[in-house]
Amino acid sequence: MDGDSTGTIPTNLRLLLVIEEIARAGVPVTPTEVNAAIGLPKPTIHRLFATLEEEGFLQRDLDGRTYSPGPRLRRLAGGILSSLRIRTARQAILKRVSSEIGETCNIALPDRDAMIYLERVETQWPLRIQLPIGTRVPFYCTASGKMYLSSLARPHLMKYLLATDLEARTPNTLTDPDALMAEISQVRTQGYSLDREEFMRDMIALAVPILDVNDRLMATLAFHAPTQRFDIARALEYLPSMREAAADLSSLVSEGEGG
Repeated sequence: MDGDSTGTIPTNLRLLLVIEEIARAGVPVTPTEVNAAIGLPKPTIHRLFATLEEEGFLQRDLDGRTYSPGPRLRRLAGGILSSLRIRTARQAILKRVSSEIGETCNIALPDRDAMIYLERVETQWPLRIQLPIGTRVPFYCTASGKMYLSSLARPHLMKYLLATDLEARTPNTLTDPDALMAEISQVRTQGYSLDREEFMRDMIALAVPILDVNDRLMATLAFHAPTQRFDIARALEYLPSMREAAADLSSLVSEGEGG
């Protein structure tokens, strides 16, 4: 940590530094990797990881070596993103883009095994799809979820595909791992993701990433619409507006960190 020796790190600061390094990494990490930046004694860093895991701030990954944010740390992150000042501005951005598109827009956060809707602005159409705040939706068959999967390193994406039951939600759901891998590669290249009636019949969606200050995916911005009103070609006409709104949403958090 900027050349600090272990003796200069106060005991009550060490857990926070561990969490900070895990957040900065953005991928599953080992205690040794985190400690390379902090420089604590080996028994100390392992004891801190054990405490964070026991209390639900970290969770061990499938490989048994690496750790990811646990449920309490994810709830903490969501709470920070929901602070009143940020939420007011976020709602204004969502309302703007929802009004332009004429459909429901939402912000979703990646959780352990699903995307969670953090915020949404409803369309005024009487025919609409009810997916309220707090709804959990799968990664593999939703626009937001596939957008998140595209941000994973290939080894972590492979682990996800091997561990997940790719249940067919509709006839359009991609249930073949190779086909889904190809789709995720395309999403990574093009920078947006589509749901072509893969999660629900007669519903399409488009998602773009909301990036943090390190240009990593922090959340997703998406809109979904019934096929009675939208097709994929029309959805893509609003891609520039979605990207502009996502950049504005990214700026909210960047400004918050800077201020």
